[in-house]
Amino acid sequence: MNIAHWLLDAAQRWPRRAALFEGLRRVADYQTFAVQARARALQLRHGFGIAPGERVALLMNNSCGYLELLYAIWWSGAVAVPINSKLHALEAAWIAGNAGARLIYTDDGRVFEGTELPPGCRELATPALGTFVPVPGEELLEPHPRQDSDLAWLFYTSGTTGRSKGVMLSHGNLLAMSLCYPLDVDPVAAGDAVVYAAPLSHGAGLYNFIHVRCGARHVVPVSRGFQAQELFELAQGLGQVSLFAAPTMVKRMVEEARRQGYDGQGIKTIVYGGGPMYLADLAQALDTFGPRLVQIYGQGECPMTITALSRETIADRAHADWPGIAASVGRAQACVEVRVVDAAGQPLAPGEPGEIAVRGTPVMQGYWDNPQATQAALVDGWLRTGDIGFLDEQGYLSLTDRCKDVIISGGSNIYPREVEEVLMQHPEVFEACVVGEADAEWGESVVAFVVLRSPDSLDAQALNQWFLTCMASFKKPKKYLFCTELPKNSYGKILKTRLRQWLKDPSQSLTNL
Repeated sequence: MNIAHWLLDAAQRWPRRAALFEGLRRVADYQTFAVQARARALQLRHGFGIAPGERVALLMNNSCGYLELLYAIWWSGAVAVPINSKLHALEAAWIAGNAGARLIYTDDGRVFEGTELPPGCRELATPALGTFVPVPGEELLEPHPRQDSDLAWLFYTSGTTGRSKGVMLSHGNLLAMSLCYPLDVDPVAAGDAVVYAAPLSHGAGLYNFIHVRCGARHVVPVSRGFQAQELFELAQGLGQVSLFAAPTMVKRMVEEARRQGYDGQGIKTIVYGGGPMYLADLAQALDTFGPRLVQIYGQGECPMTITALSRETIADRAHADWPGIAASVGRAQACVEVRVVDAAGQPLAPGEPGEIAVRGTPVMQGYWDNPQATQAALVDGWLRTGDIGFLDEQGYLSLTDRCKDVIISGGSNIYPREVEEVLMQHPEVFEACVVGEADAEWGESVVAFVVLRSPDSLDAQALNQWFLTCMASFKKPKKYLFCTELPKNSYGKILKTRLRQWLKDPSQSLTNL
C-alpha cells in the first residue's frame, strides 16, 4: 500500500479538520493538504516527467511545504530522498548523485550555484504554501499504487568507512514503524499537535505518518527549528503538543523552563532519543515537566523502532530498580525482536555485552546500490546494528558502547572517518584521527588529533576555516590537538582508545598509555 493513502483517508474523513500550522497560525485543513499534495504530484509527473520509482531529493529547512512535497512525491509513486539541511552543498550533491535524483528541492533554489549537480538533476525552489493551482482531471485522484516492498524513503546515513550509505525504507517499513508508535510510544488523538522542532529529514519527520493517520495537527515553528521559549508558547497556545527531541534539546528546555518557572503546561509528550540521556538530566526533566517523557531507540536502518521506555516506567522513581531501568533504552517494540549476539551471531545470556541485533517489519530493505554493505548488515534476517549493549532478565536493553565510532553531538550523528578524510585533504596534514569527547551541553563533541608535515605550519584557526569550505559546520572539530605522532599498534593502526584515555587524563604521555 502507498502510505500516501493515509493522507487521502484523513482528507475524506475529516476534510475541515485543522492539519498544518505555521506557529500558531493555521494554514491548511486536511482537504487542502491532500489537494495540494495531489496537485504537486501531477506537477512532478507532467511538469518534470517524474515516473514511479524515481527519486526526488529535499534539501530544505522545516516547513509546511516540506510536508506537502513529501506527500506529493509518494502520491506520484516516486521516492523521497530527504537530505540533512545542515550539509555542505558538495555533500548534498554527492547524495543526490548517488541516489540518481532527478530533482532536488531547496528553500530558495540557489544552494548549488557554483556547485556542480550530477547530470540529469535539477534544483528547484520550494513552492510557497498554497500557490500551486490544482490541475483538473481524473488522473491520480488516488495515490499511485505501490506494494509494501516498494521503496518510499531513501535515508542517507554516514558510515565509518567513508561515504554515506542510502538506507532503503519501503512503504511497508514506514507503515510498520508508524503502527508501533501508538502501541509502544504514545497513543495519538485527533486533538494532538506534533511539533517539528527537530529536522523533518530525520526522526521527527518519520513521526508525521501516524499523526496524519489520526488526523492530528502538524506544527512547524516560525523559527523553523528548535527554540525552547517558542516551544513553550506553542504548547500553551495549541495544547496537547508532542515532539521528538534529542537529549541536548531536552536539557535546554529544562534550563529555560526553570529560568521562567514553566511546568510543561500544554505539553503532552516529549519523545527523546538519538543520544545518551544522563540519569541526572532525566531526573531534572522529570522534576520540571512531570511524567511527559518517553524514550525510544532506533537507527536509520530500523527507524525509531527498536526499543521504547514508557512514560510510566520513566516516572516511577519509587521502583527499586529505577536507576538501572531509567538508564536503559527500554524494551523491544511490538513489531521487532531484539537480541544481543556474540561475534558469531549467537545469542548471549542476560547481562552479557555484545552486538545488538534486531529483526522485524520496520527493518530496511538494504543499502542503496551497495550489496556488500547490505550483506554485512543483514545477516540471516537480522540487522546487526553495530551498537554494543546487554539485555537484563526483564528484557530491558542497555547501550554501553558503539562498535562503530559514531559521535553523537546534539542529536546528530557525526562519523569520524568522513571528518578525517576531509582533514587529510589539507596539504599540510600528515595524519589525522577523530574521536568524541564527553560534552555536558552537546552529549559529545568532535576532537581532531592532527600530525602536521612541518611543525607550526598550520594553526587551529586556519585549519578550521579550511575545513568549513569542504564540510558542514556542525561536523567541525571543537578542538584541534597537534601532535608529533599518534599511538599505533604493531600493524600501524591508530589506537583511538588511547586518544580517548588521554582526553580524560592529559597528564600522561599520549604514546605511552
